[in-house]
Parts: sequence; C-alpha cells; structure tokens
Amino acid sequence: MLKVTIGSDHRGVHIKNRLIQALEAHDFPVSDEGTDSEKSVDYPDFAQDVAKKVSSGEADRGILICGTGIGMAITANKFPRVRAASCYDEVMVEMSRRHNDVNVLCLPGDMIGDRPIDELVLMWMNTEFDGGRHADRVKKISEIESRCCPEPDGNESPLAPSASQLDH
Repeated sequence: MLKVTIGSDHRGVHIKNRLIQALEAHDFPVSDEGTDSEKSVDYPDFAQDVAKKVSSGEADRGILICGTGIGMAITANKFPRVRAASCYDEVMVEMSRRHNDVNVLCLPGDMIGDRPIDELVLMWMNTEFDGGRHADRVKKISEIESRCCPEPDGNESPLAPSASQLDH
C-alpha cells in the first residue's frame, strides 16, 4: 500500500483533516505534517516537510493544501525526485499521474469549493503512471534535475552549470 504524507497551511487545515480520514478509510497509511490550526503559518514550512519525506522515499506520495496550491508546488519541486503539481479538476489530477508520474499533489483549498475533493485525491492515488513515451520524458526531467540541482547532502551535482554559465 502506498504511504502518504500530507500537510497544509492554515487555509487548508480543514481539507487536510478531511482527506486524512478519506485516505485512512481506503487503507492508505498517512503521516500528518501539520498544520493543526487556522492560525496563520508559512506554507513553505509544511511543503518542505512533506517534500523531504517523498524525496527520501520515506513516503511514496505527498499531498499539500494551501490557498492556490501554487506556492506549495513551487516549494516541493525544489527537492530531488519530487514532481509536484497544482491540480484542481479530474483531468489535471488524472493526467498528472498518467503522463507526469506526479508524486506530490498540491491542492487549491480556496478554489475547489464544494467539489468532491476526496474523490479527486482518491482518483490521484489510484491512477497509475502510463510509462512508455511518458517515462522517457520523466527521465529527461530527472536528468535535468541531476545536472542543475544540488544533491541531498548539499553538494553541487558535478554536472550542474556554474553561476557564470547560468548568467549567459
């Protein structure tokens, strides 16, 4: 069974709590990275906690909720092996898995409204990656990441461009 880690800022805390119940009802093991109140917090703090677990392999998938899902996705995508996307409907949720093998779903808590968010998340959890030509594209993303991003130990990748190369 896929292990899930979930986090939100203050704008997504109620949705997060509801999603934990839905995921556990479908036998997905879930770790809650917070927040636990509506007191204003900074979304990058929670995005990094979830992304670290997915990046390290401690969790198979991550779910993040903030107002738009955009800030969470930007933050989560800074971590190696994380492919995060902000999705708000069935097509985006399905295609994020089938074509991009997204492992961190970022949800816009302020924009989903009364739509059945539980169903979106369960669709995302149960949709398989198509592989094939899409695997070739995801591999290219991973290769770009290895050339351009620091390794988890903080050392720069030997293939990463120097600062002067990035300026040109």
